[in-house]
Amino acid sequence: MHGKASSPAEMEALGCAAAERIILGDVFGLIGGLGSGKTHWTRGFVAALGAEAQATSPTFPLIHEYSAKELTVFHFDFYRLESAEELLALGWDEYLEAGGVIVAEWADKFPDLMPPATIWLRFSINADGGRTVELLEEFSG
Repeated sequence: MHGKASSPAEMEALGCAAAERIILGDVFGLIGGLGSGKTHWTRGFVAALGAEAQATSPTFPLIHEYSAKELTVFHFDFYRLESAEELLALGWDEYLEAGGVIVAEWADKFPDLMPPATIWLRFSINADGGRTVELLEEFSG
């Protein structure tokens, strides 16, 4: 789930590895700036679960749904959302209860709406241009 990547393919491999350990209902909160690898990680994650569609950034549609072999992955991007009310209007509570897996980019914008068992991952860009994914014990802002 965590590690270092020096290319988009390596970041996708980290996402693939994370998919091997999921439990139905897991919620992943991805934190990190633009270009830090969140969407590449999600692409690998979704592919490893057997979805036919390739994951792309949901920045403009705000959410993509990927049907995998035995579950649905709901891929959110909170970047353009201005308020918690906007997220709730998208049906956030219903998605949390839908029984799939949620991956939320920019999840740190609305930490109070994330469930207590959220798996928080921090993405960062290293000085050498590589990327790091760090599993956080908890999100503290």
